[in-house]
Amino acid sequence: MERIEIAYARTFGNASGQIVLEHLRKITIERSLGPNASESELRSVEAQRALVHNIEQLVLRGRENAKT
Repeated sequence: MERIEIAYARTFGNASGQIVLEHLRKITIERSLGPNASESELRSVEAQRALVHNIEQLVLRGRENAKT
């Protein structure tokens, strides 16, 4: 797993990678749905949020692993 984490850290560690990660965060984690959102929409957005969160966690762990 450490190899994958380091690869994520390298991929998202440069300026372009940070721009992409910020964009993904904005369109998923920071997105809010209105009160009329369907259950399907809520599930879809929650899955997207989970994926972006997972990427962010892999990047953080990769940075830590690269230091050691």
